[in-house]
Amino acid sequence: MKKTLSIVLVLVLALSVLAGCSAPAAPAAPAEPAAPAVGEGTITKLGLGHITSIAKSSDLGKNAEGKEVLPSGQVDTVMAAVGFDKDGKVVSITIDNAQTKVTFDAALQVTSDIKAEGKTKVELKEEYGMIKGSSIGKEWYQQADALGQWMVGKSVDEIKAMKTKSKDASHPAVPDVPELTSSVTITVQDYIAAVAEAYETAVDVTGGVKVGLGTVIATGKSKGLGKDAEGKEVLPFAQVDTVMAATAFDKDGKVVGTVIDNAQTKVAFDNTGKVTSDKAAEYQTKVELKEGYGMIKASTIGKEWYQQADALGKWMVGKSVDEIKAMKTVNKDASHPAVPDEAELTSAVTISVQDYIAAVAEAYANAK
Repeated sequence: MKKTLSIVLVLVLALSVLAGCSAPAAPAAPAEPAAPAVGEGTITKLGLGHITSIAKSSDLGKNAEGKEVLPSGQVDTVMAAVGFDKDGKVVSITIDNAQTKVTFDAALQVTSDIKAEGKTKVELKEEYGMIKGSSIGKEWYQQADALGQWMVGKSVDEIKAMKTKSKDASHPAVPDVPELTSSVTITVQDYIAAVAEAYETAVDVTGGVKVGLGTVIATGKSKGLGKDAEGKEVLPFAQVDTVMAATAFDKDGKVVGTVIDNAQTKVAFDNTGKVTSDKAAEYQTKVELKEGYGMIKASTIGKEWYQQADALGKWMVGKSVDEIKAMKTVNKDASHPAVPDEAELTSAVTISVQDYIAAVAEAYANAK
């Protein structure tokens, strides 16, 4: 028995020595870093869609009760800033409407404060006042937000397939889906069309996590009936400039893409106060007009407005809003107080950029 126990102890000691002499196991090789996945919910495209109408502008005249109706030029610009994923589904969306009115008196002189900056319906919030007549107790901006939230995760085709119903002549397409019946009673055809346009014209972006919409609205170029320096009659008109910027930002707040545009819309009147512009037409932005805008004729660098806006947007990529706001500019004249004075832009941008920078800054403040 003792002999057997001794043999066992010798074997155990031998195995222990062998284990102690063996080479230590090699450490596991570090794993290769995985490439960031571009999956569902990642913003890969950025779009800006818009529709502009002057249909609600009015002539000088009388209503059905014989009460005087003063002339007004009303410009409605519907906007949608949208971030899409690789499958074309909505990741981030802001819907808004700039409903801007320039009013005149019976002598066709402007009565609006044309020095004031206009506000969109989202910016007006409760001040817009739709809640007073709302059957669901919701303001316009709340309904627009609910509509946008419903669109998140859906493709443009799915959004266009939304069931709607006609409430009346002014509301031909009110949502008729269970998720929206208690949150949206506005007519949605223009907002859906704007989202579809945003997708059709979208640009590629990388690293975007948020998208915002910024606007600057001015009516300062509107004029009343008058005469020029030679005594020739100058007819009245309302002019609304709606600057828009749909901008995508990365996790550090830097721009990964921006689409800048300007809906410069004019409502012309004759000397009797009748609207002479086509109220049934859909009006184009400067980007949509392209060469039709005609700025290249007077351009010292041979570039049209849409080309300059594109160059400005590309310069912003990779920069924070603070870096963009710190751009060096020069005062060229009263109409061009902030022309870029950066080496990369002197041969590409001669337009005054203060409003476009302000719109991108607002887009950042509102990004989601």
